[in-house]
Amino acid sequence: MSSAALLLAAGESSRFGGSPKALAPVGERTAIRRLVEISRETGLDPVIVVVGAHREGIAHEVRGLPVTVVEATDWYEGRTASVQAGLNAIPVDRDVLFWPVDHPFVLPSTIELLATLPRQDPFGVWFIPTYEGKSGHPVLWRSTVRRDLLELRPDAPIRALLPELGPQVRRVPVDDPGVVANVDTPEAYRQALDAWEQSEEE
Repeated sequence: MSSAALLLAAGESSRFGGSPKALAPVGERTAIRRLVEISRETGLDPVIVVVGAHREGIAHEVRGLPVTVVEATDWYEGRTASVQAGLNAIPVDRDVLFWPVDHPFVLPSTIELLATLPRQDPFGVWFIPTYEGKSGHPVLWRSTVRRDLLELRPDAPIRALLPELGPQVRRVPVDDPGVVANVDTPEAYRQALDAWEQSEEE
């Protein structure tokens, strides 16, 4: 059974100047369209796009694509609230690739690798890609952590679950700076875009 993709695009993008990060250009596509297309090409199913503050513009951008758009009505309570809205649209027995839209430069090969890890490692339940020792996104959750995620307070950080999972959390080194390129600000986006465009030319 394939894993699902939970693509998070519900935030206000306040540090990004109020313009939704999901609609920022990444090559000839927007960030959210790139995430959707890579997820589908990797075989992730279903692909869930969680929207909130900028729901109309983002929903319009993915219209016609094979995705399910879920509105997180309480997105303002915190990222976890939006994640929980997306999880409720995914079959309970499905592993989940959680991919926030503020990491739009991740390589397709990294997504392919993460999607295979649950089959290769029966004891890991939370797989985190790392680049040069730094943890990043997206992460892969085994279906067994679903209940723990849903029981978190909407304003609690998801990483609060990591200590209790201990050695079941796997950190996976990848040769992909995109996993740590968090485009929270216009400056961070421009730097990451320049680096990504340069790598595409090589």
